[in-house]
Amino acid sequence: MKGKGLSLIRVSRAASYPTRGHLTAGTRVFPVALGRGGIRADKREGDGGTPRGRFKLLRVWWRRDRLPFLRSPFPMQVIRKNDGWCEDPRDRNYNRPVTLSPASSADRLWRDDHLYDLIIELDHNTRPRIPFRGSAVFIHFARKDFTPTAGCIALKRGDLQKLLALLARDCWIEIA
Repeated sequence: MKGKGLSLIRVSRAASYPTRGHLTAGTRVFPVALGRGGIRADKREGDGGTPRGRFKLLRVWWRRDRLPFLRSPFPMQVIRKNDGWCEDPRDRNYNRPVTLSPASSADRLWRDDHLYDLIIELDHNTRPRIPFRGSAVFIHFARKDFTPTAGCIALKRGDLQKLLALLARDCWIEIA
């Protein structure tokens, strides 16, 4: 712990279930859903894997209409109806936030299912951005049945909000 919050959190998979695991934050342990491809050292676009490694937590994106009062140690970005995330490895905006157009195939951040009401952006594949090495890897809300994600880390709604309150601005996540 450094300053007023945790500077490192860890994610590990469950021994008998590769798409589920635990996030350890200090003395707290939260159940998580992982990517349908489990944790992968060699992350590739579309493989459904959660990338193995150590990543900085960059910024919080949130739906102000659904979570009107939210505090965060990270820079905050309100999700708008036309916000998306480019997942096309051939696009110059690959693995970056984009403004959606009618023809866009980007991942839509404004969703009806509440999974992206709160997102913590990770610095996976950002410096440098390498085509086909994975995009849009976030921490976000889990489905009620904890089904696998497309490669993100998902927590229960209340757990993610509790986690956010525990973190320091300089926090990293270690996925092993």
